[in-house]
Amino acid sequence: MAEREPICDCETIHEAVVARVRESMPPAQDFADLAAFYKMFSDPTRLRILRALNCNAMCVCDLAVLLGMTKSAISHQLKELRLANSVKYKREGKIVTYSLSDDHIKDIFEKGFEHIHE
Repeated sequence: MAEREPICDCETIHEAVVARVRESMPPAQDFADLAAFYKMFSDPTRLRILRALNCNAMCVCDLAVLLGMTKSAISHQLKELRLANSVKYKREGKIVTYSLSDDHIKDIFEKGFEHIHE
């Protein structure tokens, strides 16, 4: 027999708890911004790009070969990641090399893999 989901049957409001948590809640816009940030991690192609860039800075051509995709498709995903401040780029002549924007992105990415492998 399947276990039923626990349900709170009381009507008591724990006002002190609600007040304490309400004080610690960030503004609604912060949640919208965080959801948009995490959305960048919801696409498998972007995750593969982030994994590659976690190992080494790379140009679009190298990423396209590595992932078996067109340069156009890679460029589109890199633009999305760049607009979300997840990757940065450096231009040297005709070569544009992409890398993770900071260690926070690397940490979030690695923590995500740790979580799914628990």
